[in-house]
Amino acid sequence: MAKQLIYSVYFILPVLLLWNARPAGRGQWNDSLSLEQTKAFQGFLAICIMLHHIGQKTCASWLFPKSRIVPGLEFFVPIGYVMVAFFVFFNGYGAYKSFHTKKDYLNGFVKKRILPVVLALYSTTLIFFVARLLVGEKMDLNGALLYLSSIKLCNPYTWYVIVLPFFYLAFYLAFKFIKKDGLAVAVVAAFVIGYMLVGTTIDHNDYLIRGEWWWNCVHLFPVGIVFAKYEDKIVPHLRKYFWVYVIVAVLALYPLYILSVNAQNVFSYYGENWGAPDTVLRRRITLLTQVLVTLDFVFAAILLGMKVKIGNKFLKFMGTITLEFYLIHGLFVEFCDHTFDGGVKSPFPIKNVFLYVLVVFALGVPSAILLKKLHGLILGKGRSGKNGKSVQKAA
Repeated sequence: MAKQLIYSVYFILPVLLLWNARPAGRGQWNDSLSLEQTKAFQGFLAICIMLHHIGQKTCASWLFPKSRIVPGLEFFVPIGYVMVAFFVFFNGYGAYKSFHTKKDYLNGFVKKRILPVVLALYSTTLIFFVARLLVGEKMDLNGALLYLSSIKLCNPYTWYVIVLPFFYLAFYLAFKFIKKDGLAVAVVAAFVIGYMLVGTTIDHNDYLIRGEWWWNCVHLFPVGIVFAKYEDKIVPHLRKYFWVYVIVAVLALYPLYILSVNAQNVFSYYGENWGAPDTVLRRRITLLTQVLVTLDFVFAAILLGMKVKIGNKFLKFMGTITLEFYLIHGLFVEFCDHTFDGGVKSPFPIKNVFLYVLVVFALGVPSAILLKKLHGLILGKGRSGKNGKSVQKAA
């Protein structure tokens, strides 16, 4: 009976998302792009991403021996990239909106946008490095330097904060030195697409751009920028044909997902494992199907948010620590797994998946709070913790 408790997450999650949700009346609209709304949804997705990571440790098909597999979180195992897509979209959207609404936004851009992400990367890298030493992982000087530089991921959950600063830097350079707005957008889009094309040429490895999760949802960064640029035209159009778009978007999500699953089975991201001569083409075909899935998911989320305003104290709180929780919860995922990131034996393995989830969440939240406070002190933001008014855009 205790093993079946994990299935309660499929009841708990909808309650967390819809608790205190308020549908808009007939002819009325909610601003699904407001800071308050997007932060609340990101807080919800942060929990889902935690379940994704735990699912990979407990019930993923690639686990060996098969006796290790404990069912319950299969739904979350293959969809991590879909959930991260929402974050990437609003990274691009927020950067563009801020550029056009905040005076001298690019002044200090590196300090305001890029430095906090880099700090988050290396602070958690250091924490994981100490953890690896404590659990008994053996490493030589070269291995230690690879870990501390994040060329080899010491924190295995940091690909996002390695990639994002480069996208922000491309945005900064494009909009600082290119005066034509449309051309600057095109340059950023070209940079991201170029990154994706390079990524598809690299075999799976232990270092940077080590797998498809490094690039199968990043196209949402320029998509977010384009949406922000044409928002005044897009949103009225969506409202005019709302029911058509929302029905199509919601109904298309599952077929598109199945299409992507079939593409992975037929073409695969892992052609190098059997010496496929067309490995790059196989990856790009598979990638195209996942591009469609992530576009539709973000589109559906925005549309549904136009008619339903989500937000409660819990989601509002989680929305304030999403980055820190995203980066630090993995430490406890590893501590409670069979092995610590595929290496030495983990010190506190938990076989009951529901208890595993509770422990990771219970330790991840206070750790994220402390990490946020630490980052605030280092960056000189110790006295500022407000996220802005509810009418503020997700900038």
